[in-house]
Amino acid sequence: MNVRPYQQIDSVTGASAPAMSFDGAFRARLRDLLVWRRDVRRFLRDPLPDGALESLIEFAGLAPSVGLSQPWRFVIVDDRARRAAIRRNFETCNAQALAAQAPERSSLYAKLKLTGLDEAPAHFAVFADRSTAQGHGLGRHTMPEMIDYSAVTAVHTIWLAARAQGIGMGWVSILDPKAVAAVLNVSEDWKFIGYFCLGYPQADDVVPELERAGWEERRLPPSIIIRR
Repeated sequence: MNVRPYQQIDSVTGASAPAMSFDGAFRARLRDLLVWRRDVRRFLRDPLPDGALESLIEFAGLAPSVGLSQPWRFVIVDDRARRAAIRRNFETCNAQALAAQAPERSSLYAKLKLTGLDEAPAHFAVFADRSTAQGHGLGRHTMPEMIDYSAVTAVHTIWLAARAQGIGMGWVSILDPKAVAAVLNVSEDWKFIGYFCLGYPQADDVVPELERAGWEERRLPPSIIIRR
């Protein structure tokens, strides 16, 4: 298969840079990276190298954003008291989620390990700054939620960059957004996107943990494609 090279243009000078061409071996490795990117909940307690998280956050700046707004905001959570408050909030929300489960699924839910909050050496939260003037509102008059979606693209960019370095990442979504914002003392204009744990995984697996636990099965592409 012939792939047209991508022509880079220098953003300052406007001059053309050497074209990039990605061969079949690279594309195969890219697929491997996507397959091996898992939501990790079981971490080793080994610390990450100094500056590793900050370096990964730099990759987020390469993600697409509506109107070039770059609305993502990252809060690195090192403080033990704040981490403990996040942990307590998870316990409260998780108990509510367990109580809401159908009787035939509650016992399975109770067995699931849903966070790595206690083991992961690095914690950070991601917010979308809905008040940002950057981008001058381009692309969000009809769909203001594009700000939030842009922040999610930054999350996925970090996720892949981390996996490429052997680092695992887990998304903690069983939290009260208002409580998290209060614990982290952020602007009221910031929309909570997610809380994340980062560290070296105890083990690697190409099968999602929830699928291995029998909670759900991955859907195949034919079941989600609709032609009109």
